Amino acid sequence: MFRIEQRTKNKEKKRKFFQTEYVFILFSLFFSLAANAQCAMCRAALAGDSNVKKAQAVNDGIVYLMVIPYLLVGIIGILIYRMYQSKKKKAE
Repeated sequence: MFRIEQRTKNKEKKRKFFQTEYVFILFSLFFSLAANAQCAMCRAALAGDSNVKKAQAVNDGIVYLMVIPYLLVGIIGILIYRMYQSKKKKAE
């Protein structure tokens, strides 16, 4: 009897934790603060109208650095999916 009550309490605690987590995630998605952060060296190098090409190059570099981790995770995900599919076909 005690174990059943304890399991029920643990489930309730987990449920409350996940509800709190969902609220936090929704809050952080809908209420974000705009940040105008830039290091002092980048700001000094890119300030002014004469550095338009340099600013574009820095932005392209940032996008390049941002895309690579997503591609790696995607490729690994596809490989794992194919591995599970081939194991599934062999089991049948």
